[in-house]
Amino acid sequence: MTHWIRYRHNGVIGFGTIDGDTISAHDGDMFGTTAPTGAKLKRAEVATLAPCIPGKIIGLWNQFHALAAKLGNPAPQEPLYFLKATSSIANPGAIVKRPASYDGKTVFEGELGIVIGKHASGISPDQAAAHIFGYTCINDITAADILTRDPTFPQWARAKSFDGFGPFGPVIATGIDPATLSIRAILNGAERQNYPVSDMIFQPRELVAKLSHDMTLEPGDLILCGTSVGVGVMKQPINKVTIAIDGIGELHNEFHN
Repeated sequence: MTHWIRYRHNGVIGFGTIDGDTISAHDGDMFGTTAPTGAKLKRAEVATLAPCIPGKIIGLWNQFHALAAKLGNPAPQEPLYFLKATSSIANPGAIVKRPASYDGKTVFEGELGIVIGKHASGISPDQAAAHIFGYTCINDITAADILTRDPTFPQWARAKSFDGFGPFGPVIATGIDPATLSIRAILNGAERQNYPVSDMIFQPRELVAKLSHDMTLEPGDLILCGTSVGVGVMKQPINKVTIAIDGIGELHNEFHN
């Protein structure tokens, strides 16, 4: 297992692998040819950035059996998804502020993220593993009241795409089996979500394969695997949210109302 991190140090953006609190800087392309430079940095010396810059962000809906059963929704026959603006990306540790134009309920959604590492178009589930670079932690923040505000048009992209509504990281974990993972979301110190990846309707490899038949997936693209039961409103003036996935790490952010 390898953990890849992207950071800013002395005004320069770099990337590398991290072991404990030590970063081994690398040159090259995280999704191509890369090699360690020999430089070592302490994590406390750098500002942690979102671990990649996606060309597109794809988010899933109705992707877990438990939530589908709770909502009375049938399991979909194909992935149901939306596109989330890349301008919504926020770094680990960032403070996300309520948009001035929106005064409704805002919710956290703890999710597993898939990071694509290799051009994928029309691939099979058996081929998908070679196209997945790794996995990361996601908080898919949502302006819930916007979703169904207009009964003629569900506004998924708008509700999900405000600036800062896409924190992810702090690392991308490679060499990990997603089927063994569970996603936890902690709001202001209280665990609100704890659910297994194994409950997914479309498991990661099948999901990547199916999406690749709709659109070409490129290195760095980010797939939000959807969420399960326990999503909640961030009500306090300052809300501390942690998305934790054993084997990957913990994503910490604050949401300010």
